[in-house]
Amino acid sequence: MQRHYYALDLKDDAAAIAEYEYWHRPGVVWPEIVTSIRAAGIEDMEIFRTGNRLVMVVKMADDFVPPAKREVGDDEKTQAWEALMDRYQQRLPWAEAGQKWVLMGRIFSLQEALKAL
Repeated sequence: MQRHYYALDLKDDAAAIAEYEYWHRPGVVWPEIVTSIRAAGIEDMEIFRTGNRLVMVVKMADDFVPPAKREVGDDEKTQAWEALMDRYQQRLPWAEAGQKWVLMGRIFSLQEALKAL
C-alpha cells in the first residue's frame, strides 16, 4: 500500500477553521466527493489539523498510477466543492502556482533506521 502525505494551510481564523471541519464531518461532506475520491483509485484518505496546518494522508494500492496532474476534478460538483473549500484554504508559501496541497517528503523511517543498526 502506497501512502502519500500532503500539507496545506487554512486561513488563520477560528470561525473559518470550525466551518472547514464541519464540512468534512461524515454525512456532511458531499457524497459525490466521497464517490469521486474512491473512483480515482484512492483506498483511504485522512486529514489531520494542528493550528491552521493540515496534513492529508492518501493511501492507494501499490500498483496505483495517479492520473495526469490536475488540481480540480472535471465534474461540476467537484469544482463546486473545491471552490467552497478554497474559501477556507491558503497556499503554502513554497507551493507552485495553482497548487493547493503540497506533497511532503519523508525524512525519517524508524524501520529503515532499525535495519541500519
